[in-house]
Amino acid sequence: MNYRVLAINPGSTSTKIAVYDDKTPVFVKTLRHDPVELDKFGGIIEQYDYRKQLVLEAMAENNVAPETLEAVVGRGGLMNKLEGGTYAVNQAMLDDLKDPTNWGRVHASNLGAYIADSIAKPLNIPSFIVDPVVVDEFEEIARISGIPEIERKSLFHALNIRYIVRLLAEEMGKKFNEVNMIGVHMGGGISVAAVKHGKVVDVNNALLGMGPFSPQRAGALPIGDLLDMAYSGKYTKKELTGYLAKQGGLMAYLGTDSGVEINAMIDKGDKKAELIFDAMCYQVAKEIGACAAVLEGKVDAVFLTGGLVYNERTVNNIKKRAGFVAPFFLFPGEKEMEALSQGATRVLKGLEEAGIYGK
Repeated sequence: MNYRVLAINPGSTSTKIAVYDDKTPVFVKTLRHDPVELDKFGGIIEQYDYRKQLVLEAMAENNVAPETLEAVVGRGGLMNKLEGGTYAVNQAMLDDLKDPTNWGRVHASNLGAYIADSIAKPLNIPSFIVDPVVVDEFEEIARISGIPEIERKSLFHALNIRYIVRLLAEEMGKKFNEVNMIGVHMGGGISVAAVKHGKVVDVNNALLGMGPFSPQRAGALPIGDLLDMAYSGKYTKKELTGYLAKQGGLMAYLGTDSGVEINAMIDKGDKKAELIFDAMCYQVAKEIGACAAVLEGKVDAVFLTGGLVYNERTVNNIKKRAGFVAPFFLFPGEKEMEALSQGATRVLKGLEEAGIYGK
């Protein structure tokens, strides 16, 4: 039996939606939102009814009646850490997404559960989230930072990385919980994850933490110099956070986070652009090596995914330094909508049990 699932992935100024019949997409669409329009709502969670209506209108335009759905699944956001998997939306989850005490801020992805729940409830069908960014399967040794006041946290591209592990394990004729892999997601931020028997036991913090710099993120920085910046009086905490998380990396050095633009610069002989881009790849390769150490050299595969993997220079640069670790596999772009729908479908088919948030 095929199950029809609506998947919803909210971003800061867009909402990606898709309807799948099992693995077959019925339609996929990105709804763009005017930031001025969104500002009228005062907060992110307050936008959910507005975005919900746009989702329902898009379904109608594509001749998908809500009554034909078996489930609705949304992108999980910032809430309490949990193990990977599919989780049923409940009130405890909605409360934490509205006021995420562990993170001190609300992200647009927090809307996923709200929109999914508000569409599913009147239809008397289940609503889910799948592999939110706060998936935490760290081994205890990976949490130690160097000072007791700071614990290393798991914050990464969990949805896409864990789904690619599933796809690649199947391609290799192995079970999800049997494989050891190193997964690299390369978008605005970069995650490099050590996957041990299907669990992400270590990963750099892809927003503000250790690991390589990325198109937008600063990555790991020398502590003394960072302290000097923080206390220089030049930045407020909010300004410095924005710089490190959104205007760092390639953007800070080259004024753009576009791999296409930077490659055009390199092709025209821009040596600075070549150095900076190569340095990013160099740091990714170093992190792959670190993950290989975490897995004690027992690595079935390394895979690269995300928008930067369309770039041949990116792939060749990383493989040159880290190709010895294990066979490399490429999954350009991201499969987040497919990952969401398949997470819900596995539960509907009885292949996986939905987790209960808060227990």
